Amino acid sequence: MHIRELLKPTNDYVFQRIFGYIGNEEITKGLINAIVDDIHIRNVELDVKEFTEQDIKNDKFGILDVRAVLDNEIQCDIEIQIVDRKDIENRILFYWSKLYSKSINLGEDYIDAKRTIIILFTDYEIKGHEEIKKYLSKWHIREDEYSNIILTKNLEICIIEMPKYGRYASKNKELSTWVKFITNPGEINMEDINNNEPLKKANEVLNEISDDEYEQELAFKRKLYLMDKKAIRESGYDKGLADGIEQGIEQGIEQGIEYNIPYNIPINVDTIKEGYPILCA
Repeated sequence: MHIRELLKPTNDYVFQRIFGYIGNEEITKGLINAIVDDIHIRNVELDVKEFTEQDIKNDKFGILDVRAVLDNEIQCDIEIQIVDRKDIENRILFYWSKLYSKSINLGEDYIDAKRTIIILFTDYEIKGHEEIKKYLSKWHIREDEYSNIILTKNLEICIIEMPKYGRYASKNKELSTWVKFITNPGEINMEDINNNEPLKKANEVLNEISDDEYEQELAFKRKLYLMDKKAIRESGYDKGLADGIEQGIEQGIEQGIEYNIPYNIPINVDTIKEGYPILCA
């Protein structure tokens, strides 16, 4: 008998379908409450954008994020990133600034600007964050010497590096269960589900769309698009690195620099990967 496979919530289409779909507000509220611990969200209003099947196969700005208003006063944007674009810090600041600027209309006082929270799930570890020995990190604007003082609560960025989950224990058992569901939904046990009503609902939605051939097709197309994009990015990086090395060496030779490389070893990116040193005379 064929056993159907659950769709992966790490697929950003599946993620958006679970947490950003009208009717699933209680699911989204449960996830946010597990992450933002200084308030308890009572109401979530999803800002759902209509998109076409063609949008699934493109990377239109923000098309697969989850945007919500919490308790009628807090803006929140949730998204999951599969491909490491090497620029995520700048991207999330841009996301935040764009959303924050919309919270105040022309002629209104700045005091009316709304608290804006960005929640980012990454399916990779962020370079430069290796010293952070936890999978959830929260970011604010703080004074250098008085780090306990936050300039404003209006800016908050929460980053969940999912590959760190499992390596670092967390006291936040509720969030750990959510991360487990997003990364490996098949490993969620009935006790976890029955003790968490929003998670139970999320699991039901995941099972429903996993049984739907059209939903399967959309998730598959999105997966193919992301795989192609990752392959293009990686091949472009290798080519760019090789071209940069070649151009640098050519310029060095023109300037009279001699390169000492093992005999009969071509100068290319594979040379560097093999560990051959390039010594400048």
